Amino acid sequence: MILNRSPNIADPDGFYAELIDSQRDLDEEQALRMNARLILLLANHIGDRGVLSEAIIHARNAGG
Repeated sequence: MILNRSPNIADPDGFYAELIDSQRDLDEEQALRMNARLILLLANHIGDRGVLSEAIIHARNAGG
């Protein structure tokens, strides 16, 4: 399996709004913890270490 970086989310604007709304009443630390839990849940769902490693590399390099 390879990392799919093409748009693949039905209703991406709705998903983004839901993600932002899920953190609306959280302080910064709570939001960071929620994001960490979400990442781990999705990583577990993906399950493929190669794909996860590729995602980590792309996410890290996207910032700079």
